[in-house]
Amino acid sequence: MGGFFGVASKEDCVFDLYFGTDYHSHLGTRRAGMVVCSKEKGFDRAIHNIENAPFRTKFGKEINEMKGNIGIGCISDFEPQPLMVRSHHGTYAIATVGRINNIEQLTQELFSNGHGHFLEMSGGDINATELVASLLDQKDNLVEAIQYAQEVIDGSMTILVMTEKGIYAGRDRYGRTPVSVGKKEGAYCVSFESFAYLNLGYVCDRELGPGEVAVVTPEGIHTLVQPGKEMKICTFLWVYYGYPSSSYEGVSVEKMRYNCGALLAERDNVKPDTVAGVPDSGTAHAIGYANVSGVPFSRPFIKYTPTWPRSFMPVIQTQRNLIAKMKLIPVQDLIENRSLLLIDDSIVRGTQLRETTEFLYQSGAKEVHIRPACPPLLFGCKYLNFSRSTSEMDLIARRVLKEMEEEGRMIDLKDYVNPDTAEYAEMVERIGKKLNFTTLRYHRLDDMIASVGIDKNKLCTYCWDGRE
Repeated sequence: MGGFFGVASKEDCVFDLYFGTDYHSHLGTRRAGMVVCSKEKGFDRAIHNIENAPFRTKFGKEINEMKGNIGIGCISDFEPQPLMVRSHHGTYAIATVGRINNIEQLTQELFSNGHGHFLEMSGGDINATELVASLLDQKDNLVEAIQYAQEVIDGSMTILVMTEKGIYAGRDRYGRTPVSVGKKEGAYCVSFESFAYLNLGYVCDRELGPGEVAVVTPEGIHTLVQPGKEMKICTFLWVYYGYPSSSYEGVSVEKMRYNCGALLAERDNVKPDTVAGVPDSGTAHAIGYANVSGVPFSRPFIKYTPTWPRSFMPVIQTQRNLIAKMKLIPVQDLIENRSLLLIDDSIVRGTQLRETTEFLYQSGAKEVHIRPACPPLLFGCKYLNFSRSTSEMDLIARRVLKEMEEEGRMIDLKDYVNPDTAEYAEMVERIGKKLNFTTLRYHRLDDMIASVGIDKNKLCTYCWDGRE
């Protein structure tokens, strides 16, 4: 994933840009960058690796040296950005959030049209943001160019383009990722996370609609391309990725998670001693469960954050598993001889949750009941880089189904999407045994959608049901 923040101000914007970008650190772990523009100095850019230090540490020098009244910043899990580009559009900076599935096809088409080369390589792969810039340069003006890029990209792409006069913000065609607009006297901002500007004195102006393109200046925001009628915003933003104090489409992340836990509790039949959330994203789900069930909420794990914020998480999965374990410090008195119900946002590979469960047993827990706050993940995301899985076979549910197939079973995925089928029940039972849980019950898709509270046709649920 990744996050972005942009500011257009009548005064210097670096302070707002620095802290607004930093508030997106939960969305990315590898690269961060800021670009500002002033009439006196022109464009000024800084990019740093944030794998081993948080954003504020790496950019502490820049906040005192960069000057400008317009700027964009980005936190990324993958490619270095924002990038600086000079073309027939003039000089501009660009940042993107999304996923491109047809990179090879688009690259070959650009080469066929005379595009010479790509410079910004990310781990040997073409930088997706540079590819988007190359697509923009195929058209005569930036508005038409943003529309064109979003039309030809298979996947999803939200784009920020900053010129010396303002910021062009284009939300992806189906609104899978959010773009929130804030305003205060003398300045406007655009942000992935709606909470990121509140402590900077901004108030919410509005959210861009799906496919909407707008230009943001110190004087205001002006829509250049009207929003489309169809929306498919990522439901996983509420379940996991979104920061608790954010809201999307008017729906609070924290409140949605309380709703999730409440509906999980209403369908449950176990009687644990306490309910707990896997920090941090599972905590609100667990509070919602405790509020409805009457089971006391506890914190048998405390997340050690002083030296292990998310930005420190390494890229290599085995190292991530180890670090995730080291960040959770047990509270022995809340574990020993207890029946625990543990809520996590999801089960992806299952490795970390299995190790957590084994640790709880070793610490004296009598039972460990697991309640993920979303259904089984059966399909790799095609629209956002929400998971580092390189294959759908990394998903624990798909591995279990593969084992069943190797036993001679005929597997039709649609039978395992429906929580009311015997096939689904068997899959869940096998996952629970494989991961050594006392019991396992996933959140139902219909209940999860109800937890959000907006029209299900406006939500993307592809990773759970395969419906585009």
